Formats: sequence, C-alpha cells, structure tokens
Amino acid sequence: MNAKSMIRAGLLTTVLLAAAAPALAASGLADPAAKDAAPRPARSCFSLSDWDGWSAPDRNTLYMKVRHRDVYRVDLSHGTSQLTSPGVHLVSVVRGTDSICRPIDLDLRVSDGFGFAMPIMAKSITKLSKDEIAALPKKDRP
Repeated sequence: MNAKSMIRAGLLTTVLLAAAAPALAASGLADPAAKDAAPRPARSCFSLSDWDGWSAPDRNTLYMKVRHRDVYRVDLSHGTSQLTSPGVHLVSVVRGTDSICRPIDLDLRVSDGFGFAMPIMAKSITKLSKDEIAALPKKDRP
C-alpha cells in the first residue's frame, strides 16, 4: 500500500467514525463511563424468613407482608380462585438461598390442608411504596 492509499484509508476511517459518533454516543458505546453512569432500577430483595403474612384480593394478585412493614405485590401468571377461599394457606419451597429478588426465586403453592398443594407462578414482584400501601383497601392488606 502506497502513501496516498494509506492517507485515503485513514480519511475514510475518520469520516466513517465521525458519522457514527452520534449513534455511538446515544448507545453509550463511545464512552464506557457514560454507560455505567446511567441509573439502574433499584433491586428490591427480601428473605422468605422475613415474610409475615399475605392476602389475595383476586385470583391473580398476592400481597405479601415482609419485615412487619414492607408489602410486595406479586402478580401471578396463572392464579387460582382457591387463593380467595377461606382456610387456605401458602406453602413456600426454598430452593437454595431464601432470598427473593425475581419472580423465578419465588416458589409458592396454595393448599387447603387436605390434599394437593397447587403451584402458582409469579410473573412480577413489586415493592409497594408507603403511599401505595396506604391506598390498599383494608380488606386487601396483608
């Protein structure tokens, strides 16, 4: 490659990089520090051993009381009307650590105490704010 070809290749690379700079900056790839500076959603975890009670306003929603003050809303993939029946209880299965951070960490079953415990699957877990807890109807609070 002669000197003229090298200069042209260098200019072409510079032009291409200048054209791509806005897209790289927007994606955070141009500056790794910018990517790290972006706020991440707070991860809200709790231990099953801190779970104090629960309520179910409908077949697809659970409210779990944790540490006597926090309330988590658990939206279920496929709930059951058994959740709203009197005399039922939830059974949790601990697989390894008892830390719950994601829906997959929560392994629950609904039981009436007389037979098969029906598994229920969480699709999302959300920690409620104090205002959201206060807005819950009293009959739905865990």
